[in-house]
Amino acid sequence: MTRYVVAHVSEMPVGARRIVQAGRRTVGVFNVHGRFYGIRNACPHQGAPLCIGPVTGMNVSERPHQMTYVRDGEIVRCPWHSWEFDITTGKSVFNPHAVRVKAFEVTTGPKEDDDVLLETFEVTVEDDLVILHA
Repeated sequence: MTRYVVAHVSEMPVGARRIVQAGRRTVGVFNVHGRFYGIRNACPHQGAPLCIGPVTGMNVSERPHQMTYVRDGEIVRCPWHSWEFDITTGKSVFNPHAVRVKAFEVTTGPKEDDDVLLETFEVTVEDDLVILHA
């Protein structure tokens, strides 16, 4: 497995993102509420550079005429056609069971007991460097 240095942890505060070349693929690494996540930088719709899109939250409604803004900083919107994806899982907002982008796990340190997410690559923090393992 190849290791790719993304940045120093101090260079990626909460809300930051970096797009890195990892072999033949491009991966966006995001700091979401202090935890690092990586997703493939290609929208499954038409291949747009997904990770340059705006990072937002989403509105949910429990009843008519009531909207609540939730998950701020956890959703990335495709810059071409506005498809939205959960940065923490790679699943789409509009159809999470059928449409997703490849997600790459990023952690704040090498921990043997961490669960590996479905369709992920490991990302760790080692000696103050964010490292993508692909």
